[in-house]
Amino acid sequence: MNSTRTISIMTGALFVIATVTAVAAAALLPTLTGPDYLTEVADHADRMAGSALVYLIAAGTSVGIAVALYPLLKQTHAALALGAVVFRTIEATFYTAAVVSLMSITTLGRQLPTAPAANRASIQVLADNLLSVRDHSTLAAVFAFSVGSFMYSVVFYQSRLVPRWLSAWGIAGALLIATACLLSLFSDDPVTGYYPLFLPVAVWEMVIAVWLLAKGFSPGTGGSRIQIRPVVTGRQDVRESAPSST
Repeated sequence: MNSTRTISIMTGALFVIATVTAVAAAALLPTLTGPDYLTEVADHADRMAGSALVYLIAAGTSVGIAVALYPLLKQTHAALALGAVVFRTIEATFYTAAVVSLMSITTLGRQLPTAPAANRASIQVLADNLLSVRDHSTLAAVFAFSVGSFMYSVVFYQSRLVPRWLSAWGIAGALLIATACLLSLFSDDPVTGYYPLFLPVAVWEMVIAVWLLAKGFSPGTGGSRIQIRPVVTGRQDVRESAPSST
């Protein structure tokens, strides 16, 4: 198995893991809305811990996708390939900050039932602040994701490593997610509330994952190729080559 095929399989698998873990983590998470959400958190502490763990796996795979692609994409556009790694690392960092906030909310949920009545209001306020940190960290992570995804989708389009319709889909999806981030930023609503704008990318990640696992990258693309061109001198065609000893 050549290195390009290895990269395509690894990247496809990471796309699948990233999408599945993100959906699973959200499904595990108890409801974090309403006046009694801390009670819900305390009653489902195991689900909170499981969701936090799966979110960390999703954060790791987000970096893994860009890292796996880097050796191939840098042959077409090194700056964009490196930028994708940087922004998806930023994404993972902010997702980790969001997980830390979730774990802290779990601790407060456990403390609330046994806390003196006079302290419960302050615990609630602290939990609300941590929930806000979690929402804003998620917003920063999603925005970094949109930039990183846009970068490697552009390189896909330039290099024709995958069909151009698939690359264009990725570019459009990244722009939709960036739009969701801007709407969230200026409305101060959680970015997860704009989930319809996330659907094109979620489907795209599954489609490109299947494509990479089944077909891989297009042959003969993605790297710079050295072409030997004839130099015309009078009636002779002299090809550029290294001098040879006789």
